[in-house]
Amino acid sequence: MAGGSGTPELVVAAARAGGLGFLAGGYRTAEELAAQIESVRDTGAAFGVNLFAPPPVPVDPSAYRAYADALAPEAERRGTALPDGPPVEDDDRWQEKTELLLARPVPVVSFTFGLPGADLVEALRGAGTTVLQSVTSPEEALRAADRGVDGLVVQAAAAGGHSATLTPERPPADVPLPELVDAVRRAVPLPLVAAGGVAGARDVAAALRAGAEAVSVGTLLLRTHESGASAPHRDALVDPAFTETVPTTAFTGRPARALRNRFTDRYGPSAPLGYPALHHLTAPLRKAATRTGDTSMIHLWAGRGHRRARVEPAADTLRRLAADAPGR
Repeated sequence: MAGGSGTPELVVAAARAGGLGFLAGGYRTAEELAAQIESVRDTGAAFGVNLFAPPPVPVDPSAYRAYADALAPEAERRGTALPDGPPVEDDDRWQEKTELLLARPVPVVSFTFGLPGADLVEALRGAGTTVLQSVTSPEEALRAADRGVDGLVVQAAAAGGHSATLTPERPPADVPLPELVDAVRRAVPLPLVAAGGVAGARDVAAALRAGAEAVSVGTLLLRTHESGASAPHRDALVDPAFTETVPTTAFTGRPARALRNRFTDRYGPSAPLGYPALHHLTAPLRKAATRTGDTSMIHLWAGRGHRRARVEPAADTLRRLAADAPGR
């Protein structure tokens, strides 16, 4: 979970509870990621690292400028300024981070947003790393398998935060997680990790019965003691004022599921596709809103199971989710 919600402490807690946590490489420098890797490695915990894979989604310059102009009054009211100049179309320091993971191999690396090259997959596997790819359909699963990955993270549309889709201009079909796992299982023989909208032990058990080898959760961990989520985000997950989640491109220019708020309602319809350009554009506004606790303007990433998130040690959440796992 990039952006601060995922922490080394959460990764270590997952390992000690018998799970496998992932450090978020997204939005960090290679040096910051290296420091987090070493801090977890020093504990002896098993862990993985997730990276955002290129390519970015280019934004139309005129649409970008129109969107920036629409947001400018919001920024001014909050005493901040939006980036001036052309859109920022970076690759999240892809080369530096992949070089780090080849020089200092970790147990598992997963990719989302795009597919790594077959040469990189082969190099990581040769270094002793298990390589996973996030997918949202059987078609994407076949493309990932062709790159030589070891396994797939199958993400349903109910997942909180960014969709892993390889075609952000065509949001994934809203298929229940067990059905999606079954469809991907029929398409490829690779091991599967199920993710998206998991709200309790029954959801975990259903995904495993459908053919997944493991189940991944994110939103349910956002209120745990080890989470790095902001206080406004934590509280909003169980605030009755927020009645639903919606997929939106308003915050980052890439489809992502969040709690419905004023920002998603007002700016979602006019937000162009364009990642990471819109992410960089709205970042100052979102940070200013977070500082003041203005949840009407914050990217409140949340899957459909968000009401079940509890304030407790992460280990308690994970053990409860595993309670009905087949074969336990």
